[in-house]
Amino acid sequence: ASMALPALALLLAAGLLHTQASPSARSFQLDYEHNCFLKDGAPFRYISGSIHYARVPRPAWRDRLLKMYMSGLSAVQVYVPWNYHEMLPGVYDFTGNRDVEAFLDLTAELGLLVILRPGPYICAEWEMGGLPAWLLWKPDIILRTSDPAYLAAVDSWFHILLPKIKPRLYQYGGNIISVQVENEYGSYYACDHGYLRHLLGSFRALLGSEVLLFTTDSTQAEELRCGTLQGLYATVDFGPGSNVTEAFGAQRRVEPKGPLVNSEYYTGWLDYWGEAHARTNAAWVAQGLEDMLQLGASINMQYMFHGGTNFAYWSGADYKNQYKPVTTSYDYDAPLSEAGDPTEKLFAIRKVISKFQPLPVGPMPPASPKYAYGWVALRKYADLLDVLDVLCPSGPIQSLFPLTFEALKQAHGFVVYHTQLPKDVPDPATLAAPPQSICDRGYVMLQKEYQGVLERDGQTTLNVTGRAGDTLDMLLENMGRISFGANTSDFKGLLGNLSLNSKPLNNWLIYPLAIDAAIQQGWPHAALPESSSGGRVGPAFYTGTFETPGIAWDTFVKFPGWSKGLLWINGFNLGRYWTRLGPQQTLFVPGSVLHVGRPNNITVLELEGPPPTPLLLFLDRPLYNQTLGRST
Repeated sequence: ASMALPALALLLAAGLLHTQASPSARSFQLDYEHNCFLKDGAPFRYISGSIHYARVPRPAWRDRLLKMYMSGLSAVQVYVPWNYHEMLPGVYDFTGNRDVEAFLDLTAELGLLVILRPGPYICAEWEMGGLPAWLLWKPDIILRTSDPAYLAAVDSWFHILLPKIKPRLYQYGGNIISVQVENEYGSYYACDHGYLRHLLGSFRALLGSEVLLFTTDSTQAEELRCGTLQGLYATVDFGPGSNVTEAFGAQRRVEPKGPLVNSEYYTGWLDYWGEAHARTNAAWVAQGLEDMLQLGASINMQYMFHGGTNFAYWSGADYKNQYKPVTTSYDYDAPLSEAGDPTEKLFAIRKVISKFQPLPVGPMPPASPKYAYGWVALRKYADLLDVLDVLCPSGPIQSLFPLTFEALKQAHGFVVYHTQLPKDVPDPATLAAPPQSICDRGYVMLQKEYQGVLERDGQTTLNVTGRAGDTLDMLLENMGRISFGANTSDFKGLLGNLSLNSKPLNNWLIYPLAIDAAIQQGWPHAALPESSSGGRVGPAFYTGTFETPGIAWDTFVKFPGWSKGLLWINGFNLGRYWTRLGPQQTLFVPGSVLHVGRPNNITVLELEGPPPTPLLLFLDRPLYNQTLGRST
């Protein structure tokens, strides 16, 4: 760059050429005199991007990280979702896609530094912001505060996680340069500095006194007041279009000296079901990046550098005057697309980075190959209510009144609530749920005939007729626990009593469904077909197979004329589709879940109603922004 750079930028440029001190002197510190970081004693600033290993299939980790490295990034910022690893209290999983140590080893191998964000709360539009649903087994727990029950759970988790992290810290020869404490805590109502102090103590005790600990908050004064703590370096987050000087001015009010840091520079934005696909202009993102780099700031591009996918039930929800579930695609209009492909935005960012530091030698790896496997015919296997013996092998739980998912110790997915009409209802009677008691959608069947859906923020009544003893079933769907915006715990299921003409219904049989366990064991493909009962609509399973032409390339599956449901291929839960609402119309299918040389088993759970001919269409590109409402 020919322009005159401020003194700090020159210092940083000199720092980049500085030869590394002896390995024994590895250090990563704050320099309050020159307002920058010191890496092994030399001035340093990072240009980083965020990637969430839980949203990227493990076989693709190396590809995504290599593309980030080749973009000119010196670091990656990584969340650790607690609930992804401790699914039940004291039961830990660090295998396969959950092998965070293997992921961190890969970052080191590729020459990337790491900024780690172990939470315990991470937001991230992830189910419950990364907090395990089992915390809610104690209904009165107060999350993200000094509540002893909450702190005890956090402490036992950190005693498992942080010893895995410690040897990977920069000063011990690893590549983790800093660790974020909590996540935008200032945006949470509790403002409990005792909680932040407790976390600070835990990190120091388990990671040592050298590690650089920091917080991230918005630039609002009140949030910076509640989210920061003496002993934690305060950083800010803001997106393109912000006045950079003004935004960093907010950081300077809490940290008069030290490096300027934007820990979350928004390159894109998330999608909610039922709203338009978010786009952020590439030139705008690049310009904001350049403005910050001119000031010598350290920057992490999130949300996101690479977003990936909310497979299975991992997507969270925001609460903004209403419950807003996040889509399965976490493409985010990010520089690397959902399938990991470089975009125009990536090249715009890379060009800006090249003005400030040398890019790695060599070409950017190309987009991964995609394949349009075409149309696949499915057939109805069974109505959901006819296979409860398979989906709930331990049998139902009897209860006078409905129980929540948490009372049933069911984290994700679905529960069936079954009762009978107490008396003849010759004239239409109102089946009603109290406001906010359907969390999040209830599919109603009378005598196994689908009647319609009750919703959390939508319709909460249906008119029904029937005879005494007629069966009434409600399939309750958890669409993901709130990860941001609400101050209350997000319990799932039927939270209140269903009533018929204002009289509460009681004597329930409750079936917590283990659909994924059944499908992972080969059901329904290994089973004999059921004689399918009832009409075309309502919750039912559909199956089919397809063969790949000798290759297993990434693909995108479209659901023409389907309504809403979930898709499994070869037992892998690819997440929720909601064709009828949009905007997302395709689900990403990583090639790594497909078989070559033998059939690929498809299972669809359609909740409302399939098209007259149940077909899926495999494409070689995604559709993120179809018009809302009924789409083909």
